[in-house]
Amino acid sequence: MATIHDVAALAGVSTSSVSNVLNGRTEKLSAATYSRVEEAIRKLAFRPNRAARQLKTGHTPMLGLLVPSTANPMYGQLALNVEAAAQSRFNYRLLLGNTHRDKQQEARMFEDLLSFGVRAVIVVSSLNDERHLDEAVARGLAVVSYDRNANDGSHSLVDHVSADNYQAGYLAADHLIAHGHRRLAFLVPGGKTLSRGEKIDGFRERVSREGPRYSASVVEGRVSEAFGDSELPDLGFSMASQVAAMRPMPTGIVTVNDMLAIGLMSGLQQLNLRVPDDISVVGMDGLSVAAFTNPGLTSIAMPLTEMAGTMVERAIARSTQPDLPAADFLFQPALIARQSVARPPRAKKATSST
Repeated sequence: MATIHDVAALAGVSTSSVSNVLNGRTEKLSAATYSRVEEAIRKLAFRPNRAARQLKTGHTPMLGLLVPSTANPMYGQLALNVEAAAQSRFNYRLLLGNTHRDKQQEARMFEDLLSFGVRAVIVVSSLNDERHLDEAVARGLAVVSYDRNANDGSHSLVDHVSADNYQAGYLAADHLIAHGHRRLAFLVPGGKTLSRGEKIDGFRERVSREGPRYSASVVEGRVSEAFGDSELPDLGFSMASQVAAMRPMPTGIVTVNDMLAIGLMSGLQQLNLRVPDDISVVGMDGLSVAAFTNPGLTSIAMPLTEMAGTMVERAIARSTQPDLPAADFLFQPALIARQSVARPPRAKKATSST
């Protein structure tokens, strides 16, 4: 089995140069040196001993990612983007865990990551209280928080990366209003998070600008777990009955994420309510599967690739520079218009009779 010394001898460089290549410190090397080392690694089929590296440095080149539940494809899609950025840019592997937005579970996972030699983690929760993140930082873990802003005035050493959730809610309502809808509703699982609240605020603000002839209802679904992250399609399906029972029934629906919308459309179909002929639906996330529903789901897409790249860079940078000033990164969502939105039934009748 080839060693780092064999690679150095074949490339005609020092072992420290080989180490720099293995650890992504390419700024210390010339392009020619880097190329020779890479070629020697390939020829010798060299694989670094990660256990030995951890014993020497106290950490392993792995990045933690803690999400509420991978039952929601949104978090699987996020994990793919984070893993791709970590591997291509830093040669880091990804360690993934489900937390169900439980602070105690997150804290226990922080301990596990530290014991495995992992020194950087991205956490998805958007809960109000982040004090347990500061405790993890004090233990030596670099933390990046996803899906919430640092709007509490704290001075913690935690970076925050999120999409503009307020703007997402605003865009969704604006799209329905542009198609003539006046009775709008926002569907959300039980369990309040900062990001969900911001989406609702943006939705309400856009509707309120149209005056008293427009209404904006918020419908909360009953969930069996704290935040409903693992039961979204089933919840959307059952909430179709809640929507159908509303008087007057809304003609335009916004859901807090795409999986809730997909379940809702199926439930509406079971009740003989057609999308978009009877009710228009807008989801949020921009999941790839939304393009393959029938009809295609209009969605507010989050720029996951760009956000993942920023989170990975900040997490790894913070692991080597613990005193790096905390930063807040806000990304803009975008509307993807498909076939699930049309003019409301009355507007269609009025147009056809003129």
